[in-house]
Amino acid sequence: MQVSTLNSPVAKPVSAAQKTMRTLVIEDDKDAAAYMAKGLSESGHTVEVAHNGKDGLLLAATEGFDVLVVDRMLPGLDGLNLVKTLRATGNRTPVLFLSALGEVDDRVKGLRAGGDDYLVKPYAFSELLARLEALVRRRATESNDGRETILRYVDLSMDLLSRRVERGGKEIELQPREFKILEVLMRHPGQVMTRTMLLEKVWDYRFDPQTNVIDVHISRLRQKIDRGYEYPLIHTVRGAGYSLRAPDKAS
Repeated sequence: MQVSTLNSPVAKPVSAAQKTMRTLVIEDDKDAAAYMAKGLSESGHTVEVAHNGKDGLLLAATEGFDVLVVDRMLPGLDGLNLVKTLRATGNRTPVLFLSALGEVDDRVKGLRAGGDDYLVKPYAFSELLARLEALVRRRATESNDGRETILRYVDLSMDLLSRRVERGGKEIELQPREFKILEVLMRHPGQVMTRTMLLEKVWDYRFDPQTNVIDVHISRLRQKIDRGYEYPLIHTVRGAGYSLRAPDKAS
């Protein structure tokens, strides 16, 4: 597998208006993967790498990434079937196929498998970066869909564009899944959000994987949102789910 060395990664700091991307690179060529990871990191983005299809699928399905770079030819599970599996479970994370297979039929297969874009090797890193940023911007626009970009509840606030969360004026650092769970709760204050609702809205699952993944993430979120404050906001509704409620509305 070959990548262009004519346009090597050059640091391009993320601007204040530009969201830091959390990118998963699924590429079996370790040199090629390191090249992409270095360029994305120097451009201010965070990167994780998987060197085979099975590991890539597991990471893509269980972690919150903004965009995926997927090679077509992967050991264990090829790129087309990897993306088809993700889409079948409701995962809508943007996917850029990156492959030496550059014929029209190859590109069509990639897009029909669920890819959002297709870039042929060898490539210029600047083009790769621009395409990934465009996919993330498009997804953000579709997700917001004209809705408010700042959510507030009591002394808790969430900026959906800068991904900044504060309680009582103090900034709180959240992981991607924690951020999404809190966003769901803040969009439905006072309402009970069931496990099924959270699995669909946060993990894009249309089935219950029969794990304690929600409980683990809620526990971590509580430690950050409620610990050290006068009263908790995140409440467990036994046998039903979770709710974001102010003290006067808590039972």
